[in-house]
Amino acid sequence: MAHHDLVTGPRKRTWSAVRSVSGLRRDGGDSRKVSAVNVDRGFTLVELLVVIAIIGILISLLLPAVQAARETGRRIQCTNKLKQISLAAHNYHDMAGRFPPAYLSGWNFTTPTARKRGISLYVHLLPFIEMGNLYDRWDFNDPDKAFDGDMDSLAAKGPDLLCPSEPENENPLDYGSKHIQGVVMPPRHIKVTSYCGNGGTRSYHPDSGFLKTDGIFFMAGPDSQPVPNQQPVRFADVKDGTSNTLFFGERSRWDPNYNTFAAEGWDWEFRFYGNWCGASRLVLAHNTLSGYSPINYRLPFSYDNRATANPPANTATDFKYYIDLRLCAYGSKHPGGANISLVDGSVRFFSETIPLAALRALSTRAGGETEAVP
Repeated sequence: MAHHDLVTGPRKRTWSAVRSVSGLRRDGGDSRKVSAVNVDRGFTLVELLVVIAIIGILISLLLPAVQAARETGRRIQCTNKLKQISLAAHNYHDMAGRFPPAYLSGWNFTTPTARKRGISLYVHLLPFIEMGNLYDRWDFNDPDKAFDGDMDSLAAKGPDLLCPSEPENENPLDYGSKHIQGVVMPPRHIKVTSYCGNGGTRSYHPDSGFLKTDGIFFMAGPDSQPVPNQQPVRFADVKDGTSNTLFFGERSRWDPNYNTFAAEGWDWEFRFYGNWCGASRLVLAHNTLSGYSPINYRLPFSYDNRATANPPANTATDFKYYIDLRLCAYGSKHPGGANISLVDGSVRFFSETIPLAALRALSTRAGGETEAVP
């Protein structure tokens, strides 16, 4: 075999051989007009900015949908809680022949100080919301003992009845060391609730001279107001129809303007309204609502802007008018309205734009109005 036939290394390709395979000319031209060169390269700055902008747009479109879905879920949970409370009141009626009062008076003490006490709405409902053990431990000889023990007290172990949309979700709240117009409150933790009973066309204040008992829940017993010995409501008393009368509704405990007055000592922060088991007649501020105020009414002015208020709010005494107005209002953090149950046990979402006259008509149990639920 000839020496030149024994090839021990790679052959060198000539440019003509490469050209015949690739179609490239030496001068860089493409003899077949087809590019055979693939060049790898990254994004340009402009392309990267475009991609980021598109992602931002997609997120901005998706985020409201996610938030809406979450709010829908919270609203369903809220509806279920109202149904649970309404069913508990129905079961109580089946047992007692009447609905529980918002506050049952009749416990009068002289020591250590003179005080009148009673039992609030939710204490009556405990056995019907799967909290019979707590009810069995209640001291009905002295309702104030429910607050003994701070975090270990019965008051701190009440039901979990906050609306899931509540921005103020701390529970229980520390009511200790609250200074309200010079009054020092003893240290105590108490559970709070978002849900209150229908007190009619005006549910607060007991001493206002305008307190009504035309709803479902109000004071009963020997020391009741506005008159003594008021009796709780029965199904038979709901003359306007159970499907046309409000039963339980939610309250928004969020009010930044109101809290500016609390900072001045004119009241406490609004999130403290919701005490589930208050033992004094003022528990009406915590467990009843009414048609006295529009749905989602919140204080329209701050302490610094109180000169714009009409009627005036120049003093703490003047401000009591707005305390009553705010405490009577149904409301929520659900967009546009609030969930309210009817005496028949159903739950509806009421728009904040419902006329006040219509809301008041639905708040009465036997007013003879022809207003239908919207």
